[in-house]
Amino acid sequence: MEKISVGKNFHLELMRRIKLIRELCFSGKISEAVKLLFTCDHYCDPQTYAFLLQETINLKESKLGRRIHTHMIINGHVPNHYLTTKLAIFYAKTGVLDSARYLFDEMPHRGLVPWNAIISGYVQNGLEQQGLDLYYSMRVSGLCPDHFTFASVFRACAGLAKLEHGKRAHCVMMKIPKLRDNVVVSSALIDMYFKCTSPCDGRRVFERASDRNVVSWTALISGYGNHGNTTEALYLFHRMIEEGTRPNYVTFLAVLSACSHGGFIDAGWKYFNSMEKEYGIIPKGEHYASMIDMLGRAGKLEEAFEFIKKSPCKEHSVVWGALLGACRIHGDEKLGKIVAETFFELQPDNIGKHIVLSNTYAALDMWEKSAELRQSIGMLGTKKEPALSSVEVKGEVWTFLVGDKSHEESEMIYETLNALNFTLMEGG
Repeated sequence: MEKISVGKNFHLELMRRIKLIRELCFSGKISEAVKLLFTCDHYCDPQTYAFLLQETINLKESKLGRRIHTHMIINGHVPNHYLTTKLAIFYAKTGVLDSARYLFDEMPHRGLVPWNAIISGYVQNGLEQQGLDLYYSMRVSGLCPDHFTFASVFRACAGLAKLEHGKRAHCVMMKIPKLRDNVVVSSALIDMYFKCTSPCDGRRVFERASDRNVVSWTALISGYGNHGNTTEALYLFHRMIEEGTRPNYVTFLAVLSACSHGGFIDAGWKYFNSMEKEYGIIPKGEHYASMIDMLGRAGKLEEAFEFIKKSPCKEHSVVWGALLGACRIHGDEKLGKIVAETFFELQPDNIGKHIVLSNTYAALDMWEKSAELRQSIGMLGTKKEPALSSVEVKGEVWTFLVGDKSHEESEMIYETLNALNFTLMEGG
């Protein structure tokens, strides 16, 4: 469609196109709507921009969202407060945090919605500390948190294993009556307590909740499974069904993971087979990967290999990755070679897989193969960012990496660590 020309029927044609853009948004045809937007030049209104941005958020269409923002800029459209908030939400949800933070910082008045968006954006992208810091800044500003705020804060505390911060947020939440029985918040709170090694508190939150759904049940089952208490996890799964809550595919992931960690192979097969037969849930790649992990932990590598070959997910790299990890742990060089080749062939340009494979070859004493892959990573001009760890000591967060000697007392730290290791080895 050609651009609108100023003339006798200009306003009628403009209104027709804007109406069509909105109709395309409602029907999910966002790509066509954005194409039509670029025929309207600087005549688009804020409401239409907001409709378009919301649809890109719903459909996770980051490229199209950026094109909409580009259209605003090249046509000199200065977004109002509502539209600026929409843009901040869009960038936060699509992981472009620098742009989201810039828009957020430029807002003269910040309501709860932009605060929640930016906090959630940081937490969902693995920057939990920044998200937690923003929560405290929001509290200083005088705004009252809602269930979206607390869900993000509890996830941040879970990711950072900051129990005391989680308990403080829990105390604040309890002072807001309408949030005490919110199932979204309680589920995040259960998950936080378990990940912060306080399962008793997590169980207490669950038992006191007046409203439970599949999410809160799954959080509890997953918590016990991750803590190695498979028996309790499976008991809770059956209790959930008896109380009338139907499991979903995430619940079965938690159950299969629990069986894997506990070595409950027969039970694992039973629950896996019941997914489609009894509940109509078709297993996904992650479920097959859990089964492979379960068999791999038990040393049943050939059985796991045959299971993959017969599965509908044999083209999923996640299942081959699970078996590759098992081959590395058990030192099965022969099968490891076969699995490694298949794993690599599925996504040969994935740098992360180059690194995983190189480490696997090294673990299997296949040093030439490992060196070749390391060389190929260098030729691609890609450098792996070092993995950082952090620990909180007396309220201060310290970040470090393997072999880090940046601390002024690093020599004494390593001497103490070596002495502790020696003492532990002596004690068996």
